[in-house]
Amino acid sequence: MANYKQEFVEFMVDCQVLKFGDFVTKSGRKTPFFVNTGFYRTGAQLRKLGQYYAKAISDNFGLDFDVLFGPAYKGIPLSVATTMAISEEYDKEIRYCSNRKEVKDHGDAGILLGSPISSGDKVLLIEDVTTAGTSIAETLPIIEAQGDVMPIGLVVSVDRMERGTGEKSALDEIEEKYGLKTAAVVTMAEVVEHLHNKEYKGQIIINDEIKQAIDAYYEKYGVK
Repeated sequence: MANYKQEFVEFMVDCQVLKFGDFVTKSGRKTPFFVNTGFYRTGAQLRKLGQYYAKAISDNFGLDFDVLFGPAYKGIPLSVATTMAISEEYDKEIRYCSNRKEVKDHGDAGILLGSPISSGDKVLLIEDVTTAGTSIAETLPIIEAQGDVMPIGLVVSVDRMERGTGEKSALDEIEEKYGLKTAAVVTMAEVVEHLHNKEYKGQIIINDEIKQAIDAYYEKYGVK
């Protein structure tokens, strides 16, 4: 596993973004782990988060695209932080764009926030975690309504590696349905590999009991 992936796993633990226990996802699944990017709350945390996303984007997509689109609301700070990191780390200017939940009819009118999207633009989408692809179904029509644009892919922070609406993983479903390449900074398999029975800052984050709960979850909801 690449060093930046290991660092990112630890970064999520430090920020309390990655937690283990008893949770329920939006889709109603009881899960022993939860990823909540709302816990990235400081400027320093967002700066580092943008750097990890930028590295994953560079590794998986390269930097030959024009716009980084973050769906409202959580995608807004992700797109801003990551375009800043790409500028700082790679000296490449990428425009950020997000959508509003309600169309604005005065001043900077319209449904888009940030950069306009124009015909010919290559657009990469950025999200926190995708489990069912709902936001992609809502977001792509907005992007495609801006002209002859080219959505090239989706990057998320963590691939939960579980089934979407069918038998395939949520990210695989997105690739198949929309023709978008998908990538994650880390997968849950990498998270478990790095934390299981390994001491981090004086404690074991994933002990055997939690590992068994994760395994049981994937027996029920994992990709067959």
